[in-house]
Amino acid sequence: MNWNLLKRQNSGPAETSGVYTDLDALIRLRFETQDFLLRPQQPVTSVLSGRYGSKLRGRGMDFAEIRRYQHGDDIRAMDWKVTARTRKPHIRVSAEEKDRAVLMVVDQRKCMFFGTKRQMKSVTAAVCGAVGLWRALASGDRAGAVLFNDNEVVSYRPQRSEQTALQILGKLVQMNHALNLSAAPDPDSNVFNKALRRAKQIATHDVLVVIVSDMSAADAESERLITQISEHNDVLALLTHDASRLDGISASLRISDGEQQREVDFADRSTRQYLSEDYSREQDQLEQRLRRLAAPMLMINNGEDTVAQLRRLFGVPVPAASKK
Repeated sequence: MNWNLLKRQNSGPAETSGVYTDLDALIRLRFETQDFLLRPQQPVTSVLSGRYGSKLRGRGMDFAEIRRYQHGDDIRAMDWKVTARTRKPHIRVSAEEKDRAVLMVVDQRKCMFFGTKRQMKSVTAAVCGAVGLWRALASGDRAGAVLFNDNEVVSYRPQRSEQTALQILGKLVQMNHALNLSAAPDPDSNVFNKALRRAKQIATHDVLVVIVSDMSAADAESERLITQISEHNDVLALLTHDASRLDGISASLRISDGEQQREVDFADRSTRQYLSEDYSREQDQLEQRLRRLAAPMLMINNGEDTVAQLRRLFGVPVPAASKK
């Protein structure tokens, strides 16, 4: 893979603008995030520690648990003594030793093209996607992705390949740069669920599926699809959000949906309170849904450094150089 050629093909505005990311920035993350992994087993300081049981189990050497037999389980793992005693089939489950696959599901829809501080939600999502890919490869795992915008879903099956990772990042940058303030031509309102269905087709068993999105348009069908994905996989949701919906903006701003514009006084206390309460209710409902599926939801604020937030959430100390 010719990295320089790929970078020229995906050249664009520098990531420092916060409006768009670029391939150089996403490649550099490979070397800036070498001290943590996107794993179900986390340090005690991680917000994931002890809260959710991992479904990533296999036929390793370390005993994990005895549980009821499920369709598709290896009959060689059957525990006949427990089965005879309970009169119901049970198997012995051991800690998995083989490599894992990581599937990053990254949202680049127009609803992600928003930000009042530091960067757009779409840039935050791109950074999270790149970190997940590089960390999977660094740990010897296979990495793949499902990328989607308002009209397109593109998938890459997990492989242990830097070339595949670069192809994914190139397409991610392309989608990111295609975002603008004009209305998308005939946006597909069901594209979020289409992306989940594609992820379900790829993640058949023992895959860590990381959904990076603001979860806009998530509905009962989304919950059903995530339920099916989580039956034999681990699911982690990274919810990208803008601080303005929680902290408010003390200013009057002109907002647009791509077709119409309107002046909104965010300095008005009642307006800020309404936005904050509405957003809190929305996220509480979403988190409750994901909790029922044993799928943790971590909130990633686009007003702060993305990598620093991931380090904090996964219980990894921030390097001294980054604290200055």
